[in-house]
Amino acid sequence: MGGDYEKSKKILIFGATGYLGKYMVKASVSMGHPTYAYVRPLKPNSDPSDPKLQLHNQFQSMGVTIFQGELGEHEKLVSILKQVDVVISTLAVPQHLEQIKIINAMKEAGNIERFVPSEFGNEVDRVKGALPPFQGLLDNKKKIRRATEAAGICYTYVSANSFAAYFVDYLLHPHNQNLDQLTIYGTGEAKAVLNYEEDVAAYTVKAAIDPRVSNRVIVYRPPANIVSQLDLVSSWEKKTGRSFKTTHIPEEDIIKLSETLPYPGNIPVGILHNIFIKGEQVSFELTEDDLEASRLYPDYKYTSVDQLLDICLVNPPKPKLAAFA
Repeated sequence: MGGDYEKSKKILIFGATGYLGKYMVKASVSMGHPTYAYVRPLKPNSDPSDPKLQLHNQFQSMGVTIFQGELGEHEKLVSILKQVDVVISTLAVPQHLEQIKIINAMKEAGNIERFVPSEFGNEVDRVKGALPPFQGLLDNKKKIRRATEAAGICYTYVSANSFAAYFVDYLLHPHNQNLDQLTIYGTGEAKAVLNYEEDVAAYTVKAAIDPRVSNRVIVYRPPANIVSQLDLVSSWEKKTGRSFKTTHIPEEDIIKLSETLPYPGNIPVGILHNIFIKGEQVSFELTEDDLEASRLYPDYKYTSVDQLLDICLVNPPKPKLAAFA
């Protein structure tokens, strides 16, 4: 899979200290790219125990160049963008529309070879039947796509589907050795695609410099990562030797929750409905014209869901907070 496109590129990451951003920084560095992070300014005299400060120190020890600033600092953004080749955004849901500021700065800078906006979920132009809270999030991602195209910026759109470590923790609670009951959304039979976060980052850095993915959508749907909730529970029971009672939350209850919970608490409910009840991540067939990550990069050994469950047996993930989108 060699080629000139695999030469190092200067990669700037927005949202570098966020949930996915940390993985993206490490993937970029590990692949030999000069890596830059644009982050919010630290508070003066930050406490040494501040997780953000610790991440800054970790990044710097890895050779990452850190720029501190706000997205609204247009001139600063333009000057920084002129120093890099590729931009990857991993900004969280509340900041999705803020990416317009990045797009405007990239347009003025005029040198960016590729922009990967913050998506990393369902393929936004192909999702159907999303509940209103989730549809609103998808619409914001579409706005960023259309703004990128209107600005004439070369892009790669990433449909990474679901974060595996996050959802394995959310659905199976492997850190809780005393738990004997699990929640199933809907029937539990709908298939979803769960991709390990390290693999999502690695595929993204590869795609961001690959001419084959220029102005294209890439879908992360490795065959071994297509599973249902019932598949997950069954596999976990076999691996642990434990038996779990399951409580099913009917689809109508999920829909009602999405209508009654205040924003933004209604968004995760809409996402759960779309992924685990409607099965939207595998609702369309991939054709030869579609770019699928494991086919495009067959030499990369991704972590299957089964392998991730083996990891959880030895080192269960700690419960974490993250917006799953």
